[in-house]
Amino acid sequence: MNIKEITSEIFIILLASLVLAISVSLDNISIVYAAGISFLIIIGVNVLIKKIIGYFLEIEVRTKFWSWYQYGFRTDSHFKKPLPMVWIPLLASLISKGIFWWLAILEFDVVPKTERVAKRHGLYRFTQVTEGHIAWIAAWGIILNFALGIIGYIAGFELFAKLSIYFAAWSIIPLSNLDGAKIFFSRRGLWTTLFIITIIILGWGWTVI
Repeated sequence: MNIKEITSEIFIILLASLVLAISVSLDNISIVYAAGISFLIIIGVNVLIKKIIGYFLEIEVRTKFWSWYQYGFRTDSHFKKPLPMVWIPLLASLISKGIFWWLAILEFDVVPKTERVAKRHGLYRFTQVTEGHIAWIAAWGIILNFALGIIGYIAGFELFAKLSIYFAAWSIIPLSNLDGAKIFFSRRGLWTTLFIITIIILGWGWTVI
């Protein structure tokens, strides 16, 4: 990645953290700073682990804001330009007066590195990036956010734990180009396992957080 791409991703992480912090703080503005720092860590770690997994697979992972690409089920029913959905968390909180949180805000693209394209044998005998590779990259982001939530609760940071768990839970939804869709449509077994884990952790979270 060049400096411009790094700067762009840092901006995306910062803006996403700010938007989500405001959206979860509408009914309690006193937590906005803590929520902002929490989301900065939650999203930063999510992006970092995806890049690390991508590094070992010789794939470049590029984070961007979630966008809506189609307005119908036909392959040609798509917008001329993707519709950014960064405003959805704020709108959901405003309409519900802070009761309902929408935390799905980011997606990612992948590009095979030059080293990967050059290989013809072994692990990379298929030089293109497969949907399975993408699914595992997305899954590790969700897994680590759940782990952060549990660690946060043990350490006594209940708001951080709650936000990390909810962020991971939203990521599992198989909608549009979100992480959950990347897993669901290529690795149903993996998605089902993560879904069951999500239900268990959410159930635990509602009783202790």
